[in-house]
Amino acid sequence: MGLMTFLRNRAGLIVTVIGIAIVAFLLGDVVRTGAPFWASSQNQVGSVNGESISYPDFNVQVEQASAMFQQQMGGGSLTPQMKNYAVQQVWNQFVTKEILKQEVEKIGLSVGKDELNALVNGPNPSYQIVQAFTNPQTGQFDKAQLNMFLSRLKSDGTPEMQQQWEMLLEGVRDERMGTKYTNLLNNSIYVTSLEANDDYIQRNKLANFKYVLLDYSSIKDADIKLTDADYKEYYDENKNAFKNPEETRSIEYVLVDGRPNQRDTAATLAVVQKLKADLAASTNDSLFASVNSDTKYPYTYLKKGQVSPALDSVLFNAPVGATVGPFLSNGVYEIAKIKDATFSPDSVKASHILLNPTAEGGVDKAKAKADSIKNLIAKGEAFGPLAIQFSQDEGSKANGGDLGTFGRGRMVPEFDKAVFEGKTGDVLIVNSQFGVHIVKIEKQIGNSKVVKAAIVDKTISSGKETIDAAYAKANSFFSALDKDNFKAVATKQGLKDATAKRVTAMDNTLDGNEVPRELLRWAFEAKKGDVTDKVYETDHTFIVARLADIQPKGILPLEAIKADIETPVRNLVKARQLKEKAENALKGASSIDQVGQKLGKSPIQVENIVLANPVIPGVALENAVVGTVFGLQPNKPSTAIKGNQGVYVVQVNGFVNPKNQVATEIKAQQKQLIASKAQRSWNSIFKALQDKAKIDDNRIRFF
Repeated sequence: MGLMTFLRNRAGLIVTVIGIAIVAFLLGDVVRTGAPFWASSQNQVGSVNGESISYPDFNVQVEQASAMFQQQMGGGSLTPQMKNYAVQQVWNQFVTKEILKQEVEKIGLSVGKDELNALVNGPNPSYQIVQAFTNPQTGQFDKAQLNMFLSRLKSDGTPEMQQQWEMLLEGVRDERMGTKYTNLLNNSIYVTSLEANDDYIQRNKLANFKYVLLDYSSIKDADIKLTDADYKEYYDENKNAFKNPEETRSIEYVLVDGRPNQRDTAATLAVVQKLKADLAASTNDSLFASVNSDTKYPYTYLKKGQVSPALDSVLFNAPVGATVGPFLSNGVYEIAKIKDATFSPDSVKASHILLNPTAEGGVDKAKAKADSIKNLIAKGEAFGPLAIQFSQDEGSKANGGDLGTFGRGRMVPEFDKAVFEGKTGDVLIVNSQFGVHIVKIEKQIGNSKVVKAAIVDKTISSGKETIDAAYAKANSFFSALDKDNFKAVATKQGLKDATAKRVTAMDNTLDGNEVPRELLRWAFEAKKGDVTDKVYETDHTFIVARLADIQPKGILPLEAIKADIETPVRNLVKARQLKEKAENALKGASSIDQVGQKLGKSPIQVENIVLANPVIPGVALENAVVGTVFGLQPNKPSTAIKGNQGVYVVQVNGFVNPKNQVATEIKAQQKQLIASKAQRSWNSIFKALQDKAKIDDNRIRFF
């Protein structure tokens, strides 16, 4: 792999791995002129405290991130989920970068040129430089490769090389700025010896106590009548829990399923069975498979595990010439004709010299040069020096053309065929899409059965009749709607009505159901009560929706969350009744055993509970209850305590105090707490900066 390919493949990664250090300081500012303010603002994806990013700039980064995700997932088409994730990642990077840039500018942090040079060429280079110029064979940083690249960049570097290098330098600066800012934050964190000792006690002081629990489930939900005052009481006590970080929508929708049914499955199976007969009779199996298969499998030798489990279980046991299947796997029918079976190495170690036909004056001249190099090798010339002299593969030439060890399927088909069907020591000339290779097979490892097969698959898809019927059903529903009858019409027509709550502008699903981005754009432009302007569709579904509610950014009003808090509000009312019952039992009682006797419950004993982990075994996390325990005097029952599971009365039997810490142990405890706070500090500080910032998010206009 060439160096530029390496850098290109990591262009998105360079941006994403910076973590908190996303503060971009270029060597010079880029000045844009010629565009009127109103025109540029209409092209803004968003802004942070007045600093905006244009759609072209934002989209370039999205495409880079998308390409990286595709590469990580092994190629294939870009799914809506992947694209949405790329958009979200780039947005997060932009917001983080701008917030931190403004903070860093306030405090005057910078990375000087000498400092940057040291991070590139110094004795301790940036980890991003180390990563980009690590020898893949040795796993070690290769400074010679770095110097070679810089020399080439200076003498005849292309604009693409310059751009990739500047991106890498930007990442190095960002990394250093992040380190400086993080160190500044961490140096401001301090823990006193008193705090360290309190933490030690919270983790090591043991409480042994008894409790009586009046569970909320002891009162039937039907017996509780909730009032507006009950809701308001709970809302006022927990108002900060209802903060909406961004504007959201509640969307009522009906989804009509147009996915394949049994009739479509039977129709696809009939097609595949006909194809099986034709494949069995075919005289050109590779062409037949290429023409008739939905997935264009390479017509080459396959090892176990390279096809679906159902096909894999038969392919390696059937005789040559047999046509097997059909097998159903994840909605796909598969058949295969076995052309050949043999034994082949599991992996190969090889080296190559790559010639570029364009640079050599054409394929024929490149092949002629390859023959000359092969003859030199046959006469005793060492392969490595020839690779360094002639190879155009920048990634392997420095290592004498060494490609390392690889399994079948890792290289292009022509290269694979040569090295896996040849013998150890062979020097071969191979022509591929990348150029002309002189290949030396250094070593072949292992020996397993491989099969060459023509594979044909057909995905079960919805037929026209199925799609038409689903659309007709959705359109009938849509035609009968007005702003007020959505639920009634759905019920009348036997359709399932659902409501997706707290939908954000960049979502692409409603309750896990994929929906078009166009539908989300409609929802964020519509007014409450509006019905969609048409029937929206995906590959398998038709959707009609109504905008049920709008939740603004900030503390949500009670009415917006009333339905969501019904259970805790009901427990609040139950707690009043249960506390009254417990307090009546406490009157005149001098011990928890007497309280339990009045309530008809035997007190339960628990031991070795610590304040740092306030869990009552077998019951629940009970912060209020355990916190009360550690403030009680032994052998006296507490008042009634409202907990998560119900209302409690507790009585401490006694405490087991830990041994006193010596000075060195307190110091160690301080260091541990400082490290723990440092790990958490960044998220807390950044969230505070983000909450304070004025962030305009216009992504929905573009994505």
